Amino acid sequence: MSRKRVILGLSGGVDSSTSAYMLQEDGFEVIGVTLVVSDEQKESKDLEDAISLAKELKIEHIILDVVDEFKDKIIKYFIDEYAMGMTPSPCVVCDEIIKIKKLIEIADEKKAYYIATGHYCEISKDNKFRKYLFKKPKDSKKDQGYMLYRIEPKIIERMIFPLAKYEKIIVREKAKNYGVKVFDKKDSQGICFAKEGYLEFLKKNLKDKIVPGNYVDKQGKILGQHQGYQLYTIGQRRGLGVLFSKVYFIIDIIPQKNEIILGDYIELYREKIELENFKTHIPFETLTQMRVLAKPRFSSTGFYGKVIEEKEKIYFQYEEKNPQNAKGQHLVLYSDELVIGGGKIIF
Repeated sequence: MSRKRVILGLSGGVDSSTSAYMLQEDGFEVIGVTLVVSDEQKESKDLEDAISLAKELKIEHIILDVVDEFKDKIIKYFIDEYAMGMTPSPCVVCDEIIKIKKLIEIADEKKAYYIATGHYCEISKDNKFRKYLFKKPKDSKKDQGYMLYRIEPKIIERMIFPLAKYEKIIVREKAKNYGVKVFDKKDSQGICFAKEGYLEFLKKNLKDKIVPGNYVDKQGKILGQHQGYQLYTIGQRRGLGVLFSKVYFIIDIIPQKNEIILGDYIELYREKIELENFKTHIPFETLTQMRVLAKPRFSSTGFYGKVIEEKEKIYFQYEEKNPQNAKGQHLVLYSDELVIGGGKIIF
């Protein structure tokens, strides 16, 4: 297996394009892989840009159609989560079971030791846990180790992140200097398979399953009518569609009753949350003895606390209550700068 050959996830954006140049500059034989996840992507400017870059660099370029698998494993999951009153994290799931998995499979086929992506993430080996783990990058606003927290250390060992030590503004400058045509392309926003926005996507896919229901308070008093519980998330206060006499926040969603519970901001605060599908990259016994930082959402700066096990269930006990938890999102755990595990929030 060659350690000078690398499989690069090539999306056609500025990050992956710049990574291709940097890897080639470092002496790697680069093989670009573009995963096509939707029929729309087959005719997209992004795919055209990826093809163009591969030709320019004279590298092998594999276009892999994963449309059916993506529909079955990611889009179905996304829709099902909203139907259960949760707020899904499709990028976390996709990175684990589609994107990184496919890159590793192709690397094995091509006898390439490494895979690379344009993620803003660093890797640490020289740490107290003596294994390959993700760590926060220089550009902390793009801590994509959060999205990759479920990737196993044995895979991390084979990963390269050319952009890890750079901020986005510097990456764009490097891209311009390399002659990357897409150096000023806007960052992709939102969900890759819901360009029209997730609300329109849900309406199109759930159709008559979305029906109006009641906003209620914790005592069950009806406060107004919502347009379908699937279109709302815990913590939301804007876009409720009703003029109330006070400011309300969504504090819970009850799919079985098609009810959305409204309350005060303080009622969003939680001191203890339950986690499922838990993953740890260090011994669980060690983890439960540690004070760790937990990020309940990608944009969070994090809160300290401990992992605890009670009656064969796993919980996170915060040192201080916080309002950032939503069912379906992922709580990612850090020891110092290192990503050591996490799980899905289910309350």
